[in-house]
Amino acid sequence: MFWQQLVNGLTLGSTYSLVALGYTLIMGVLNIINMAHGEIFMIGAFVGLYLVTYLKVNIFVAMAGAMLASALLGCLMEMLALRPLRRRAVSHLAPLISTIGVSIFLESLALNLFGPQSQAFPTELAAVQFELGPIRITLVQIIILGISFGLMFILRFWLAKTRVGKAIRTTAENIETANLLGINTNRIIFLTVALASGLGGVAGVLVGLSFNAVEPTMGLSMGLKGLAVLILGGMGNITGAMLGGLILGIAEVFTVAYGASSYRDAVAFGMIILILFIRPQGLFGKRQGGRF
Repeated sequence: MFWQQLVNGLTLGSTYSLVALGYTLIMGVLNIINMAHGEIFMIGAFVGLYLVTYLKVNIFVAMAGAMLASALLGCLMEMLALRPLRRRAVSHLAPLISTIGVSIFLESLALNLFGPQSQAFPTELAAVQFELGPIRITLVQIIILGISFGLMFILRFWLAKTRVGKAIRTTAENIETANLLGINTNRIIFLTVALASGLGGVAGVLVGLSFNAVEPTMGLSMGLKGLAVLILGGMGNITGAMLGGLILGIAEVFTVAYGASSYRDAVAFGMIILILFIRPQGLFGKRQGGRF
């Protein structure tokens, strides 16, 4: 029972981590919370669903399509809703309000395009199960764990070892210094928003597979979970987003398994409040400076 719930918690938590990574990347570079991230995640889920349902592609092609569509959506948001504000001396709240506007627009658009009803992925993958001793794991869970952990480690390596990744980290530390070093910060910000949105799109497909439900309002609940993980792990901290998502997922699953499902969100967010009383900067955040 314990090991089964642990696998379920890791599966759920890995999707939370992917959602939180999108928040973390944009928070680290732009120092804003992208309130439209949950809706971009939702659009990615619908793109993946329609690719699988109507074009009959396999789930990995659907994830690639969702990543591309979400990245393009993020690029549009950056060019139309964020970049014009950076060129003007506006309040630091202006980008936040701008992304809230994008969020409302995308949810309304999805309601009109896809309808309010919940839609499901084909069930063939969920029917395939494997037994490893006391643990029963489905093919869907294997795909979710493999894709989530694979993307997390690739992102971590790419940020640490590649030239573009180092430019992103430099921009996150200090955008003025990055400009003085010859880094095209506008291009780096554009790339970061596209990358964060693309990860959100993949997470949308994985969550749709996990819960077997895709609907226009799913972005709000998952967006709140992503924000919770962002705060739990530490603002702008990549490692914190990865581990914070896993912690939250495991906490929720064990609450349902050994407590009551009605307390699932209360226990999870209560744990976050308690941790923030002890470490206001989050579990893996630093008191001063240092991002990613």
